Amino acid sequence: MICNGGCYCGNIRYEINLTSPDEARTSICHCKNCKKFTGSEFSIATKLPWKAFRITKGSPTKHASDNGSGTKLYREFCESCGSGIFEYSENAGDNTYVFYGTLDEPEQLPPKGEFFCKSKAGWMLEVPGLFHKQEIKQ
Repeated sequence: MICNGGCYCGNIRYEINLTSPDEARTSICHCKNCKKFTGSEFSIATKLPWKAFRITKGSPTKHASDNGSGTKLYREFCESCGSGIFEYSENAGDNTYVFYGTLDEPEQLPPKGEFFCKSKAGWMLEVPGLFHKQEIKQ
């Protein structure tokens, strides 16, 4: 299964090559860190093996910060348009997280769950059919 994506302006493109959609897990996150980065109430990202991800055009800019628990979090984005492309932490192991909105056909990898629901805004409705975790390790 091949999934393609890229930034808003088209300067950065990538390819995801999965043997099965089960290799990926798309999740909605309501943590403060994701909210700040996206400027939204939540973030949607797809966890997948590093080996399945490849930049095919351009070179994203890397930003490193503390994820709020003392772990380094790296986010790579387009320097021209600002689109977040992917992120990973020191604890990500063999995985990376691609920002869902950058996928050309996001419906190929629909969300499976929500994390940090304890930080979800009161007006935000629960998404039916997904798992809902108050924290990341629940």
